[in-house]
Amino acid sequence: MSITLCAADVRMEAAPTNSWDTFSDTWVATDGLGRSLPTRAEAGAPRKEKLVGIFYFLWLGQHGDAGPYDITKILAADPDAMSKPDSSLWGALYAPHHWGESIFGYYISDDEGVLAKHAQMLSDAGVDAVIFDVTNQLTYPRSWQALCRVWGNIRRRGGRTPQIVFLCPFWKPGKVVAELYHDLYGPGLHSDLWFRWEGKPLILADPALSREILYVEEQELDHAAELRPGHTLGQTFRAAKPCNAVGGCFPTWNATNSGLTLTLRLDAPGSAALVRQRFDKVADNAWLMLSLTNSLPPGDYVLEISAPTGRIGWWSHSEDTRFAHGHAVADGKAVPGDRNLRLAYVDANFAAIQNCFTFRRPQPNYFIGPQGPEEWGWLEVYPQHAFTNAPGTVEEVTVGVAQNALDGKLSVLSNPRARGRSFHEGSQPGSEGQDLTGRNFSEQWERAFALDPQFIFVTGWNEWIAGRFKTPSGCYGDGPVTFVDQFSREYSRDCEPMLGGHGDAFYWQLVANIRRFKGVRSVPPVQSGRIEIDGNFGEWTSITPEFRDDIGDPVQRDHAGWGKGSRYVNKTGRNYLVMAKVSADVDKIYFYIRTREPLTPPSDPNWMLLFIDADSNPKTGWLGYDFVVRRYDAQTQRAVLERNDGGSYRWNSPVEVGFRFAGNELELALPRIALGITLEQGTFDFKWADNIQQTGDWSDFTLNGDAAPNDRFNYRAIF
Repeated sequence: MSITLCAADVRMEAAPTNSWDTFSDTWVATDGLGRSLPTRAEAGAPRKEKLVGIFYFLWLGQHGDAGPYDITKILAADPDAMSKPDSSLWGALYAPHHWGESIFGYYISDDEGVLAKHAQMLSDAGVDAVIFDVTNQLTYPRSWQALCRVWGNIRRRGGRTPQIVFLCPFWKPGKVVAELYHDLYGPGLHSDLWFRWEGKPLILADPALSREILYVEEQELDHAAELRPGHTLGQTFRAAKPCNAVGGCFPTWNATNSGLTLTLRLDAPGSAALVRQRFDKVADNAWLMLSLTNSLPPGDYVLEISAPTGRIGWWSHSEDTRFAHGHAVADGKAVPGDRNLRLAYVDANFAAIQNCFTFRRPQPNYFIGPQGPEEWGWLEVYPQHAFTNAPGTVEEVTVGVAQNALDGKLSVLSNPRARGRSFHEGSQPGSEGQDLTGRNFSEQWERAFALDPQFIFVTGWNEWIAGRFKTPSGCYGDGPVTFVDQFSREYSRDCEPMLGGHGDAFYWQLVANIRRFKGVRSVPPVQSGRIEIDGNFGEWTSITPEFRDDIGDPVQRDHAGWGKGSRYVNKTGRNYLVMAKVSADVDKIYFYIRTREPLTPPSDPNWMLLFIDADSNPKTGWLGYDFVVRRYDAQTQRAVLERNDGGSYRWNSPVEVGFRFAGNELELALPRIALGITLEQGTFDFKWADNIQQTGDWSDFTLNGDAAPNDRFNYRAIF
């Protein structure tokens, strides 16, 4: 099934009709660095037209099961290991090495428990799309199929997930685009997860290169012929079939001000130009293609470059290597050898693909910005460029946590002068100036706010690994042991929380800046009513608002991890928290919670804890919580309210309070005098949790049981 099915799905926006909005943008939180999320007053009203995507990786565990080799742990064991490529601590050359350990361990990309948690965390953050990295010619079907299966199930029960986009190979996307069309988009699978742009599924691939192509392979080239002012270089070729795009690869020797004119003619004396286009600010080794409105018939042609600015050339080979009916040309005369050339044939199969997608050409370069309209970046150095559509509207801007860039060149992140997480104001500080505040990330967000695009592309979420190389690696700034894209806590670009190190600091920085970009809804004030703690829950019906939690999200995980024999098992998910309410009168604050299924017995350990930040001050109490309610006794129908002791996970000054529960509902009342909440006080924050393990660490809310709301988030009650 091709055009009809894909086009029909484009017209049907398959959003769940029973979507359960948790209003996560109204939740409050303060991270471990004391940074609180912006509220409506700071972020402004919602801007529904603003969208955010984040780079997402499918390859964990898909390239063998050796390891895991954790660079951070290796360097802790031997600080000089970077100068010892033969050290037994390293994995094999080119083998994946982790820069650190995720909070979810060394997981692999089809771990359904992790995939479900990712959907939750990214949706809570306000991420609209995950952008899969398939730039290395592999689509990782086992991984994306697992993700689509898990996220599809979440959506079918009314939950929220981001949608999906694929970033295809920059120079040869045809194989990957065809595979994705055949396996996913053509059959119409998981269409509710497709992220659409201009009414069709978005795919980041150059359409001119996403079809049958004749070309000279890069490894067949042995030199670059430089184009001198007043001269021309060319290549003759024979098109065996109708074609609609032709171009070449042009080095600039790292110059950024280079340009040329590309002309196509018939290979005949005195032929007029069929197509001519000027290209300026050409990236080093960029592929420049003439896209033809009307396809060319089979025949003999010549492609020519002229009018250089800056330094620019054409990759070539000294001998005839590929074209039986073609040869290199200089100043209109045949010379030995061949130039690098791509010729895109008219492809009937590609017509269906082209009609299915909205294409945006991906720009691999960090430095030069767009080379034309309808092109998107994925990572750039500060100050980033605006990527526009054909009418000139700013569509997209990149925001990166860190960049493997050095001295204006693509480099390796294992070089200490690369742009790490602490890079700012034009320089990378030494170890003494590195911290967890994400100054590089902040600087890039500020630039994005100034450009105010429709879509921000964040790099990234969960890359975690990089292959080990040695000199020469092919990238600037390498050494005896080299890692290009990820290296260490400072020199890495993932926002997913890590075990130790910066913890969840970059997740909360992501959440905060998405709010500043997209805006925030208002928190509605509590509308109280008369409540009796009697197990008759009908009184709660008129109380508003509903403080909602995700349906069906308690932790359930049982999956193989990275490496032989590794497995992650966590069955702490028990009571499925769904919705909470609060009410108040002159003497008491009342709390209500509903679960999806009937509640388990109160005798269960860690049962239905209620945490209260009575003064809405994150600097007091444990993680800001001044009180906890726990230790329920079903026989006496009493629970214990305890006050925090000194900021750690210690509680004392117990006060007995009444509660009732039946079926899937629970209510309790707390004395205002015990909480210290006066009638004049306007707000307090609270959180429910079931079967967290009470470890005293923030990660307990992320890893165990069920929390409402999720992770460090709290509900804010306003009176």
